[in-house]
Amino acid sequence: MLLSSSMLLLLLLFSWKTVQQNNVWVSREALFRSGIQTLPHNAKVHYNYANFLKDSGRHLEAVHHYSLALRLYPRHASAMNNLGTLTHSPEEAERYYRKALDTNPQHNRALFNLGNLIKSQGKEKEAEALLRDSIRYGPHFADAYSSLASLYAEQKRFAEANEVYLKGIENCPDNSDLHNNYGVFLVDTGEGQLASSHYREAIRLKPAHYVAMVNLGRLLRSSNENKEAESWYKRALRVTRKVDILTPLGALYYNTGRYEDALLVYKEAAVLQPDSTDIWLALAQVLVMAGSTAEAEEVTLDIISRENSCLECYRLLSAIYSKHGNYTKALEALDLALQTNPSDLTVRAELYFSKGNQLREMNQLDRAFESYRLAVRLKPNQSQAWMNMGGIQHIKGDYAAARMYYQRALLLSPGSKLLKENLAKLDRLEKRLTGEH
Repeated sequence: MLLSSSMLLLLLLFSWKTVQQNNVWVSREALFRSGIQTLPHNAKVHYNYANFLKDSGRHLEAVHHYSLALRLYPRHASAMNNLGTLTHSPEEAERYYRKALDTNPQHNRALFNLGNLIKSQGKEKEAEALLRDSIRYGPHFADAYSSLASLYAEQKRFAEANEVYLKGIENCPDNSDLHNNYGVFLVDTGEGQLASSHYREAIRLKPAHYVAMVNLGRLLRSSNENKEAESWYKRALRVTRKVDILTPLGALYYNTGRYEDALLVYKEAAVLQPDSTDIWLALAQVLVMAGSTAEAEEVTLDIISRENSCLECYRLLSAIYSKHGNYTKALEALDLALQTNPSDLTVRAELYFSKGNQLREMNQLDRAFESYRLAVRLKPNQSQAWMNMGGIQHIKGDYAAARMYYQRALLLSPGSKLLKENLAKLDRLEKRLTGEH
């Protein structure tokens, strides 16, 4: 049967339309673009395309289409809110959020975003009211519960924070992040056992939730359940190779004496984040423990060349030099550490104590004594420094001063066998000098 020319033309037309429709559906972006071409003056079409662009990380294009949506429909509260999330200026973001709320006072996302912004400015009272309203008008928006609970926890209102988390879980039982955040809160408030169950629930709800896996690993590590902790870190790494997962695994290997494993992990972390001082320093510390002190020194000096205020780098260098008996260079490294002028008095006291130890090894007893004296002035409960001061006076023959320092140390460490032995030696010396038997 022959088709008429008009029927053939109609079939070709339908075929062409089908091909065109298929092209529209090739991707979501093509669909959005098609919508804009068809309805260029429709605010909703521009808004939806802007959402797609925002989710794709194409923020400048998203801003353009949110702005077009607002030009076409100036009362589009969600477009205002989303523009607020994309600006780098806190002042501009606040203007957008408040404008969105002027248009729709019950816009729970704008209430949430403004609440978080106000919280970051230290205006806790207003932030609390905004976050409470966000929950009131959007009871199934899990992030608002986490933010309000976090605010209460920071204010040490732990019972209220706990109540908010539980209410959030009741209304959003399938939100994995909420379970994870509640787990973090429970760990901070000493409820580790309960935290474990919420981390596991977060992972059950979202099997790729690597943050919950790492948190569970840390929790297990804190109770020395190293094997299970390691398995959770490794499971997280199967989801993604991130520094935040590699570093706790590296620390686990380091603290359990698995230095070769730790080296592999920290080297990978250093490749991923080459500008991180902490990672390179951790790598250098592992190299020292693995016996590669020359490489550790090289890595540490390289860090210092980029960041000469790295106090821990100088401490590590001092330990490396001291290990090789190079006390002069060890002392120089400690002096450089002190020149960074650490604000933490405990750290400064530890540096003076270490300096005293180096000077004592070099037999510079007067300088060593002075360093120990500076250490105990900053940290009076440093028993070992008092004992070493006593030891120096003991060597110099000032037994009365030696006894005074030993006794001060003994008050701080009453169970010290070495201190008791030193005092016994002092007793014998004094008896010998006075002719007593």
